[in-house]
Amino acid sequence: MFRIKKLDIFIVKQFGLLFVGTFFICQFVLMMQFLWRYVDELIGKGLSMEVLAQFFWYMGLMLIPQALPLAILLSSLISFGNLGESSELTAIKAAGISLIQTCRSLIVSVVLIACCSYFFQDVIGPEANKSFRQLLLSMKQKSPELEIPEGIFYDGIPGSNIYVQKKDLKTGMLYGVMIYRMNGGYEDAAIILADSGMMQSTEEKKHLLLTLHSGEWFENMRSQDMAGSASVPYRRETFATKRIVLDFDGGFNMADAAGISSSAQAKSMKRILHDLDSIRIYNDSVGHAFYNDAKNTTFFIPQPHTAEDSVKLAKAIADDKTELDSIFQKMSIDDKQAVVKEAMNTVRMKTSEMEMKGDYSFDLNKNVRTHQIEAINKITLSLSCIIFFFIGAPLGAIIRTGGLGLPVIISVLVFIIYYIFENSGMRMARNDIWTVWFGKLISTAVLTPVAVFFTYKANNDSVVFNADLYINMIHTIFGIRTKRNISKKEVIINDPDYTVDATRLEEISNKVARYSAEHNLLKAPNPIRVFFHEGDDQQIKNINAELEEVIEDLSNTKDNVILNELNNYPVMATHAHTRPFRNKWLNVATGITIPLGIFFYLRMCRFRLRLMRDLKAVLRTNSAIKERIGKMEAQADPSTGKNSKIN
Repeated sequence: MFRIKKLDIFIVKQFGLLFVGTFFICQFVLMMQFLWRYVDELIGKGLSMEVLAQFFWYMGLMLIPQALPLAILLSSLISFGNLGESSELTAIKAAGISLIQTCRSLIVSVVLIACCSYFFQDVIGPEANKSFRQLLLSMKQKSPELEIPEGIFYDGIPGSNIYVQKKDLKTGMLYGVMIYRMNGGYEDAAIILADSGMMQSTEEKKHLLLTLHSGEWFENMRSQDMAGSASVPYRRETFATKRIVLDFDGGFNMADAAGISSSAQAKSMKRILHDLDSIRIYNDSVGHAFYNDAKNTTFFIPQPHTAEDSVKLAKAIADDKTELDSIFQKMSIDDKQAVVKEAMNTVRMKTSEMEMKGDYSFDLNKNVRTHQIEAINKITLSLSCIIFFFIGAPLGAIIRTGGLGLPVIISVLVFIIYYIFENSGMRMARNDIWTVWFGKLISTAVLTPVAVFFTYKANNDSVVFNADLYINMIHTIFGIRTKRNISKKEVIINDPDYTVDATRLEEISNKVARYSAEHNLLKAPNPIRVFFHEGDDQQIKNINAELEEVIEDLSNTKDNVILNELNNYPVMATHAHTRPFRNKWLNVATGITIPLGIFFYLRMCRFRLRLMRDLKAVLRTNSAIKERIGKMEAQADPSTGKNSKIN
């Protein structure tokens, strides 16, 4: 039975306070990042504080579901890092409480946050998204002089289409201006060309003042009394400077949200699933209509009604002996050119028609994919809260570092990986390169095994993030070793037996001399024996073990000379000079892989040379220590049996 314990309350308090703080930090960072996309819509528009407040409010509501996973990741990492750094997590585990039991209250809390995230995306998010897009569209329409693009016609001003070849953002000048005015319809259209110009809003924000330089005005002069006339008067005007007043309400008015509400981002899960059926039915009807039209007009495929009609059609095609090439060759040159030209025009027309229908069909299918992506996104974004918790909490327990240093770096790296997979998958799915399910679930599929791995390692007290482990591994691979650091002990229980140690050192020196005579370490070993045969060098292994025992006994000495000489003993590798690994099949795999085999073979040769130098160092150090022990024994006090102090 689940009972709330003091530990659960303590963990929830630790996590809750950090979660609130990190949530507002993540929300602020995401809002600043999101703000740069629309900064051009805010600057220079003369928007009131009320409109700006609505803009930031709706933006914040839209970004809450994205800030929740990042806040959970960061807060769980910091909270468990603090517990590990202060040894509180060690005390909890010493009491027999596992990491999963410690996290049970937080698991419940995170699941509730994930449910709230889904509710927010399904209920509040669509309305916030619709209101934000409606507000953004209204802001774009407020000052059209800032929104006129380069190289395309702009129809944001009623009754006019404006084309600008180039625009200077600093001065506001427009270059290569072309204006189509159609206030009276196409029959009374006016075309205005100008080298440059500038557009400004009037003070009352009800009109636009367009000042044009070096241009021409072309206009049809059709009046009421000439409605029945066949001829239409025509006016052409050349001007150096001309001012035109265009009707435009520059005040802030909310745009119509009818088109925005049909967007997938502005729909709940229930409405998305309901609309998908209607969208698919409409798309299928359009596809069938395009197919029937192409079959009847482009490919001329007849539609037989019975099996007999099909047999007759196949027989007629087989009996048709008409040779089109011979007919074409009998035509005159002019007729051939006319036929080829007509055929090319027909092909171009049909190709353009098929491309247009293909683009339209792609847009229809893209609408289906967009709805599917949005429906799946509501689920995956909620699940990411749980996944990020099971990444952050185990990582904090493993690294045992709190604060805003290393946890922030790890959180940013994890979120960047998630963001890359999420956005790449969404773009691929939206453009029909990947399937929708694969594109939207790829980030979840990548991070879920990571969360399981970290949770398993943290629950079993793994040292997967222990830096010393990887440093030692690198040292082993590249043959980097540490030097001995034996210092004088403050408290010595048993003094060394110098006589026995000197005798043992003499025996070790003899064994080293015999080993050096029997084994030529300068000779390169046989690669076959190295990678495909088993066997360790037991002789050098026994010598090293005996030497380490003597070193351990002599480390209890108070004599500084012997202590200094002990630090001259090298730390010997006892098997690296015979084969790369102790595992037989790993050696075989390394030998088969030629680049790795060459590396480890050269590494083994290096270890053989190093072992030869180490053995020489052992002989020198043995001689020095034996000589020192001899001096100590020679100066021993015969009445007390104790060594006197030797300078």
